[in-house]
Amino acid sequence: VQLQAFGGGLVQAGDSLRLSCTASGRTSSSYSMGWFRQAPGKEREFVAAIAVGLRGSDGIYTDSVQGRFTIARDNAKNTVYLQMDSLKPEDTGVYYCAASLQGVATVHRERYRYWGQGTELTVSS
Repeated sequence: VQLQAFGGGLVQAGDSLRLSCTASGRTSSSYSMGWFRQAPGKEREFVAAIAVGLRGSDGIYTDSVQGRFTIARDNAKNTVYLQMDSLKPEDTGVYYCAASLQGVATVHRERYRYWGQGTELTVSS
């Protein structure tokens, strides 16, 4: 499975942005999908994940983005989205999408087998 994330950019605090992650190869509906981010000088951290097969936006989130970010998947398009609203400067970082063979959504980075190349988001204050 190859993952490609895109949609990052430079925005202002309070803005909204949607990231997309497109999968090629084996269909993404076979994987639970997650988003992680890495701020400069920090470790990569969990942001959101959605279980295998779900078409809606029933995801899990890290506390700092709960209520502001929404993860959703469109299995017909092999694409996972991360809708980000009310962005804050602390959301700045490189965002990575990842695929896990586990059926349930998971926060654990080591359970994701495939990773995209990352897309950079900068939120200015």
